[in-house]
Amino acid sequence: MPSNLKRYQGYRSYQYLEAGVDYQEIPLAKEVGRVPPYHLALSPEQVARVDRIFEQHPIVSLHEHLFVAPEDLSRFREFRRQGRDFTGYLGLSQSGLDAVFDNLMDGTAMITSKAGWKWDDVLFDLGMRLSDIAHQDMVVLGLTTDDILKAKAHQQVAFIPSLEASTMIENELDRLDILYGFGVRCIGIAYSEGNALGAGLRERRDGGLTEFGRAAVRRMNRLGLAIDVSHSGDQTSLDTIAASEKPVLITHAGARALWDSNRLKPDSVLKTCAERGGVIGIEAAPHTTLTKAHSDHSIASFLEHVAYCIDLVGIDHVALGPDTLFGDHVGLHHALAGELSIKQSHGNAAFQEVPYVDGLENPGEAFRNIVGEMVKRGYSDGEIAKIAGGNVLRALKQIWAR
Repeated sequence: MPSNLKRYQGYRSYQYLEAGVDYQEIPLAKEVGRVPPYHLALSPEQVARVDRIFEQHPIVSLHEHLFVAPEDLSRFREFRRQGRDFTGYLGLSQSGLDAVFDNLMDGTAMITSKAGWKWDDVLFDLGMRLSDIAHQDMVVLGLTTDDILKAKAHQQVAFIPSLEASTMIENELDRLDILYGFGVRCIGIAYSEGNALGAGLRERRDGGLTEFGRAAVRRMNRLGLAIDVSHSGDQTSLDTIAASEKPVLITHAGARALWDSNRLKPDSVLKTCAERGGVIGIEAAPHTTLTKAHSDHSIASFLEHVAYCIDLVGIDHVALGPDTLFGDHVGLHHALAGELSIKQSHGNAAFQEVPYVDGLENPGEAFRNIVGEMVKRGYSDGEIAKIAGGNVLRALKQIWAR
């Protein structure tokens, strides 16, 4: 399997600055080789099929965090207060991805606040990342579907700025225009906590989309800004899908029918999303897409959610949104359990904690292992191509149209 399909020339984040002078240097986790490699055990014919799929079809992740976490997670808050995330260019160069919806880290943007999601911090975070990206040529800004196709043709990766909540717009609709102007092309309604638009998955009572939320959905539609309800409450999700004139995305979730957790979606939301043309990206962050057969999170449990959603809504509405990062994801969840609503994400059933999700540990390896496992499980090239990027592109042509 090719190790590097992108035109990576060795750039490291902020190398145009002087570490220790322009910013505080904090040792970061390894982008490659932090954990043992996943063993796919493919035949030569299967390897050739995987290579062909990556070469011939656009590969798109609906949800990732391409930043590199600190090696010592006790320093995470200190690291985040600088507002300077480091992109895992080396790991990304080996991923096979042509486009990534990168969701930054604004739930933990702590430059001016311990709570995150503040307007100034979000703009600081976004501008700093885009400044870094502008100093290299492997990753390019992805604002249109043509940008994604061009990135693939030029052995680059389209970076699609995304936000998991709209909390930072407060009651200002025009802030959506400003975010769009900064390159944001996908935004969530609410994260775990409710906001002026609607309820998040953490709320005990979900009152649905507010009137301001409905106005925000209209503005998002007019801008060509994709709407994500992954972290929204069930009623807020249904209301959003009904209110939107364009398809709505569930960028990173799974099926609650397989594991009782508010972090996953009930069949009613999954079906409604698909019926209105939306796409469901299957989640792989640690201890999310578990199943009764696999209460220890693995690529097998992840693929159960893929298969279930295909059976439920049809293969044209299923995609991949692994939600991975470079570094100790499980350790990060422990360090930020309150901010990330980890208790609510895990659900009520007992599960076996794993140190990492084997095969889905970071953005550099996840898609190659998923595609390889789907080849082994008998999916056709055409079916895999839809799930690995084709379905997302189809939906984006409707959503991003102005």
